[in-house]
Amino acid sequence: MAEPESTVINTNVKQKDPSTALVIAVTSRAIFTLEEEHKLYLEKGKEEYTRHQQANQDKPLPPGTAFAFIQAVQYVNKKILESNPAERDLFDILVLSNNSPESGVRIVNSAKHYGLEISKFCFVSDEDSTQYLKSHGVKLFLSADRTDVCNALRRGVSAALVFQQEVQAPSTPLRVVFDGDAVLFSDETDQIFQEQGLEGAVQYERAMEAIPIGEGPLKAFAMHLGKMRKKFGQENSPIRTYLVTARSGRDMGVRAIKTLREWGLPIDEAFFMDGAPKGPILAQIQPHIFFDDGLHNIQGAQNVGVPSAWVP
Repeated sequence: MAEPESTVINTNVKQKDPSTALVIAVTSRAIFTLEEEHKLYLEKGKEEYTRHQQANQDKPLPPGTAFAFIQAVQYVNKKILESNPAERDLFDILVLSNNSPESGVRIVNSAKHYGLEISKFCFVSDEDSTQYLKSHGVKLFLSADRTDVCNALRRGVSAALVFQQEVQAPSTPLRVVFDGDAVLFSDETDQIFQEQGLEGAVQYERAMEAIPIGEGPLKAFAMHLGKMRKKFGQENSPIRTYLVTARSGRDMGVRAIKTLREWGLPIDEAFFMDGAPKGPILAQIQPHIFFDDGLHNIQGAQNVGVPSAWVP
């Protein structure tokens, strides 16, 4: 496999072991607000964009949708190392960018300006930068480009599309909210629902109650997060995880809870919405990131200022 065109190692950050770390790759447009620059790139081309980025290389980019999530992840690393300085099971953040190294200087400088502990910046000239995810051991990929996300999911990497939005930075600990079907779980029940309606889905769930639901695209990431979560007691954990699902608790909640138990995945709180809007509960939780496969739920989350990531 060809190496990315240029990888800049951040020497200010202790490099992690990718075989034990939870490696998260974010694109520059997921972590910073680059909408104007991206528009310039599309309208005026790469050279004009590069000139603009070089001229502004010392001007920090504004925080983007995934920014608060990355900050909260750093907080978790700090807490883990406080309790065990030799711990190797840490978050590792790398930025994957289609920028050239020349136009990428602004991204590196912006990360330094905010004190973001990003261990590597990979500047990739290929159209499909997701081919490098596996070689870096990436467990979660966040991008503002839909094609990137679909390619990553096809390669078997947990991935989600972030939409640019104004995000209020929530306080620590790290709070992650997962939707159930087609995110943590497979979409098997969704498919029955499409074909046979609610009654058919409820009957299916009751018949299958003792059998765990299939794995969804974000299960691997959630499991690694859960493993880190178990290092701490309930009270002092720097990680909190939530399930917020459209399922009803009465008819379809039992199998979901049994599946999580079977997987050994610790979830702090589960909300069975029975089809009600998720926005109000998300506004209360104030997560650093919310993963859902329904665009109407993503819209509802954005309306209450919650950083959201769509799993197509």
